[in-house]
Amino acid sequence: MMLENKTAAIYGGGGAVGGAVARAFAGAGARVYLAGRSMARLEKVANDIGDAAAVAEVDALDERAVAEHADAVAADAGGIDIALNAVSFSFVHDAPFVELAVDEVMRPIEAYLRTNLVTTRAVAPHMAARRSGTILTLSAGTSRVLPPGSLGYGTACAAIETVTQRLAVELGPSGVRVVCLRPHLIADAPAHGSYTGELFERRAAAAGVSVEQLLGEWPANVTLLGRLPTLADVADAAVFLASDRAAAITGSVIDLTSGNAVRTATGALVGVSA
Repeated sequence: MMLENKTAAIYGGGGAVGGAVARAFAGAGARVYLAGRSMARLEKVANDIGDAAAVAEVDALDERAVAEHADAVAADAGGIDIALNAVSFSFVHDAPFVELAVDEVMRPIEAYLRTNLVTTRAVAPHMAARRSGTILTLSAGTSRVLPPGSLGYGTACAAIETVTQRLAVELGPSGVRVVCLRPHLIADAPAHGSYTGELFERRAAAAGVSVEQLLGEWPANVTLLGRLPTLADVADAAVFLASDRAAAITGSVIDLTSGNAVRTATGALVGVSA
């Protein structure tokens, strides 16, 4: 198994992406330590996994709490091999900048940057002590595609990608890799409690179609593969990137958008992710 005898700390482990990756990590042989703010959601994921999972209620914006959690994981498991930040926050979507207070625009930027810095700062020393480890961050296609109403979140995603590259420079000499996963809107995430369910509903309503119709027709106009990525796509990529088979990959943004694209005046799709 690709992650046999590996220890993974997953912040936001009760969410749609965090839970999917946790299940995939465990299936690949890792022991997973799930952290988040909802014990009910964490325990649901842990129950799916079984004895290879442990849970803890942790606010990923609280530097002391995250550091104490990372120390506890390392003490219990003998170290930390993998860390994923899949934490998400509620904020205003699809609203024009001129209709928002500056604080509303800044909320996702500040929250996503802080949590990624906090979790990385907590796990990195444990990895550096053994000169080995992989830190995974999570972005989204809106870092590159520029839909109206995505100023705050799009900027946050672009910042996460830049921070990933900078952290790779900082931590590389200690043997620690840092890689960012960049999916698009994930087709099956709403069924697992993701906030994107509300986003799909609003966009479907604006288009005058059902969510099912939106997801059946819309991806053909926005991705080169004509489909949205799935949780399994993201989880499988995370397993590979966390494994020794990806030992030469760091400072990279792995595009999992199914090829974000825009349609030209001639009707052709042109990829915009890179």
